[in-house]
Amino acid sequence: MENTIDVRNLYKIFGKNPQEALEKYKSGTSAEELFKESGHVVAVADVSFSVAPGEMFMVMGLSGSGKSTLVRCLNRLLDATAGEVIIDGEDIQKVDGDRLREIRRSKVAMVFQHFGLFPHRSVLGNAEYGLKVKGLEEEERREKALKALELVGLKDWADRPLSNLSGGMQQRVGLARALATEAEILLMDEAFSALDPLIRRDMQDELLGLQREMQKTIVFITHDLNEALKLGDRIAVMKGGVIVQIGTPEEIVSNPENDYVANFTQDINRGLVLTASSLMEAPEPLFLKRDTVRTAMVRMRAIDRDEIYVVDSQRQPVGIITDKDIAAALKKKVTDLSQVMNIEFPLTQETTPLADILPLCMAGLPIAVVNDKGKLKGILDPLECLNNISPNSPDNGDSETNEEPDL
Repeated sequence: MENTIDVRNLYKIFGKNPQEALEKYKSGTSAEELFKESGHVVAVADVSFSVAPGEMFMVMGLSGSGKSTLVRCLNRLLDATAGEVIIDGEDIQKVDGDRLREIRRSKVAMVFQHFGLFPHRSVLGNAEYGLKVKGLEEEERREKALKALELVGLKDWADRPLSNLSGGMQQRVGLARALATEAEILLMDEAFSALDPLIRRDMQDELLGLQREMQKTIVFITHDLNEALKLGDRIAVMKGGVIVQIGTPEEIVSNPENDYVANFTQDINRGLVLTASSLMEAPEPLFLKRDTVRTAMVRMRAIDRDEIYVVDSQRQPVGIITDKDIAAALKKKVTDLSQVMNIEFPLTQETTPLADILPLCMAGLPIAVVNDKGKLKGILDPLECLNNISPNSPDNGDSETNEEPDL
């Protein structure tokens, strides 16, 4: 499957002679030295990443990290100094003005932090504006705009003036305007950061719901790590114009690649981010109709465990046997696993967050982890689960990182 977006070795340098500054930077002159020498600012430096169709790709960083400059290079609101931005196989850095306008009208839509709405237009007038620019007839653009407003819960407000709407509702109008164009790619630059925390959380939930239904390709810029972890399929962390790590939310939290990323994640509630699949160990189960109690004893010694799961022919867990069960069965000369195993055991799915698994840890038994078809995929140790949940987690998941960590 081809990527929707491929960014390759992208640079953006602000100043009088960006190409000369680029050559110096590539030759080893630091961004700080360039700024002192000539006032050039290296905003984006050798950035490369890909975004798959239907992926929510988050770009996170502090103010001045280059994230907003980066997103503006993706639709060429800013011309890159060097590098490629390939959208559906086409490098938009090389297209002419007419083709660029067509890409912006039909393929790539943008949602801004401060809404970018027209106060003199109605809700519907704002939602259909992009369609008007595309040249659609009034009836068609009204139909599409109303459909988009319905998606964000504002169809009944279509004829109201914009001034009647709260900040959160106005941001919904901005999102509806982007959706109305039916563009496959959404660029969202700090789209929710101007909203109050509760409204922002509602908008995050709204976006997740829409994404499940519409499967847009989204590049979302944010300075809030909690927002990035909640929304993102993958996250790129930026510092000083450079991407320092790209990974899934689980990878960013559990395996930060440097101290900079580790400082961001140290106070995150890991129980809300990490899932059963991130900590589970490979299962080595017994098969109900094939193996015996003596097989269980040998296997348990080999893997150095006190418990072992039993699965059926479909590899679905049907019971668990402990070393005490085996000892009792051997004394009674019982060989059939079905007569020995306990059929009540803790079970969860691969995608379940650790925070939701906590009640299962109380059983004191390893937790069976299954996929969406019920097949055993791993074993989760209760102590491992408890040890990976931060006791100093934020209460509401709305904390923001406003200052650069001391490194």
